[in-house]
Amino acid sequence: MSLKTGKQIIQTEINALKELLSNLDDSFEKTVTLLGRCNGKIIVTGVGKSGIVGQKIAATLSSTGSRAVFLHASEAVHGDLGIIAENDVAIVISYSGETAEVLNVLAPIKRRGIPVVSITGSPESTLAKKGDVHLDIMVRKESDPLGLAPTSSKTATLVLGDALAIALSQAKNFTREEFHQFHPGGSLGKKL
Repeated sequence: MSLKTGKQIIQTEINALKELLSNLDDSFEKTVTLLGRCNGKIIVTGVGKSGIVGQKIAATLSSTGSRAVFLHASEAVHGDLGIIAENDVAIVISYSGETAEVLNVLAPIKRRGIPVVSITGSPESTLAKKGDVHLDIMVRKESDPLGLAPTSSKTATLVLGDALAIALSQAKNFTREEFHQFHPGGSLGKKL
C-alpha cells in the first residue's frame, strides 16, 4: 500500500510540473531580464512553506552568481525591511496571493520603488495584480490526499526557482570558476 501511495504522490507532483511547464510564458523571460538588470540584491520573501522554498531559491540564486537574500515576511514588518535598498528587486511568494503577512510587506516594498516579481497560484489575486511581473504556479491538485498540505504547489515553486536561477546564471555567463569561488567547500569544491 505504501509503495502504491508513494508512486501516486510522485505522479501527482510530476503532473504539477507538467502544468508549470505549460503555464510558463513570456513573464519568465521578463523576470530573468528584470533580475539580470538588478544592481542590488534579489530579496526573496514569503512565509510558511512558501518561505522555506523561498530560502532555498535565495540560496540557489546566491550560489549561481546573483546576490540574493531571504527576508521572512513576518520579520520584515518588525524592522527587517531595513535590508532592502534602492537597487534591489523583490520576489514575493504566496500560493494564494492573499497571505496577510506577505501583503503587509508588499506596500513598503512598493513605496521604496522596488520592482516586484509575484509568484502565486492565483493570477487574479492581490499579490499577482500588484506585482510588476507575475509567475503562475497554479496546480490542479496537491499530492496530499486531503488536498490541504502544500505539496505539489511547493514542488512547482521550487522548480520554478531553480529555472530562474539557472536561466539568470546563463544570462550572466556565470562560469565554473565563479561557481567555485562561491562554493569552495565540500565535494563540489573538491571537484572544482
